[in-house]
Amino acid sequence: MQATRLPLLSIILPVYNEEALLREHVVQICEYLTSLDGRFNWEVLIINDGSSDGTGRIADELDEEITGVKTLHHPTNFGVGQALRFGFVNTIGDYVVTLDVDLSYDVRHIEEMVEKMQQEHAKVVLASPYTEGGSISNVPVLRKFFSTWGNRFLKFFSHGNLSTLTSMVRVYDGPFIRSMDFRSMGLDLMPETLYKAMVVRAKIVEVPGRLDWGPQLAHGESRQSSMRLMSQINSTLMSGFVFRPMFFFILPGIFISLFAVYSTFWMFAHYFESLWALQSMSAEDMQAGAFSLAFSKYPHTYVVGLVAIMLAIQLIGLGVLALQNKRNFEELYHLSATKFHSLKQTLNEE
Repeated sequence: MQATRLPLLSIILPVYNEEALLREHVVQICEYLTSLDGRFNWEVLIINDGSSDGTGRIADELDEEITGVKTLHHPTNFGVGQALRFGFVNTIGDYVVTLDVDLSYDVRHIEEMVEKMQQEHAKVVLASPYTEGGSISNVPVLRKFFSTWGNRFLKFFSHGNLSTLTSMVRVYDGPFIRSMDFRSMGLDLMPETLYKAMVVRAKIVEVPGRLDWGPQLAHGESRQSSMRLMSQINSTLMSGFVFRPMFFFILPGIFISLFAVYSTFWMFAHYFESLWALQSMSAEDMQAGAFSLAFSKYPHTYVVGLVAIMLAIQLIGLGVLALQNKRNFEELYHLSATKFHSLKQTLNEE
């Protein structure tokens, strides 16, 4: 009788200047994965994203010392998104897990996410500290504030019920994630993967996440994380634009339209006020004179009103075009992804 093949876990660890904690945390991850022997086989891919310290050397040492660890190097720092993309195409696992090497989410999330994927038959599972049962510990107040409100911002723009779209701690169905095409090189890859998964109607679920900065703070508060605050803010705004670009145009356009209506009301009010004051003139001269008098007395009303009307029309027009382009992209991406999957199945069967 042929032995049943154990599912393979591929763990991707993007690292940049992490020499202070790399060895300790990779060993901890591998010890945990070893405890899952009998249920899963595993591989750990360390993606050294152009580190300028001793990270690359330590990663190579771990590659030689621990069976199952593989190190891949970028010659320069491309960004966490590119590191993850590089990791995706080099995995062979049935399940692909992305994990931050600082272990701000403990390694037990791996088993929890994989079990959730098996139960729900999902394509993506996220560890979220913002869902029921999740927790946040030892995170600086400012970072916690931006992370919380950034995810609320993206939840609104994504039309979804996911409580986080930025967490790196995830498990993907291996064949599914390797079949996807991405363009982001930075932190915006996190929302992009979910957006494109939504386009192809993939099932996405969450497990409660336990976010704790204690392990990384133990290596000193001066440690430089690869997750820069300003980069995260910028990627959050850009990701919101990707999910609903029309809102960035239509909503401002509506507000400016309301202001234009208000300005137009006063434009006519000043005109009729001047018309009343020039009743002694002939009808033809009175109309021209009324406009001239109103404009000379209240020029700002007319200038601001006309500018507001033109700007509102342009913004609403851009919003409509953005909505149309988004729908066209989603249809084309869904069609191409479906065709690619069908072609791949046909080739595998042959």
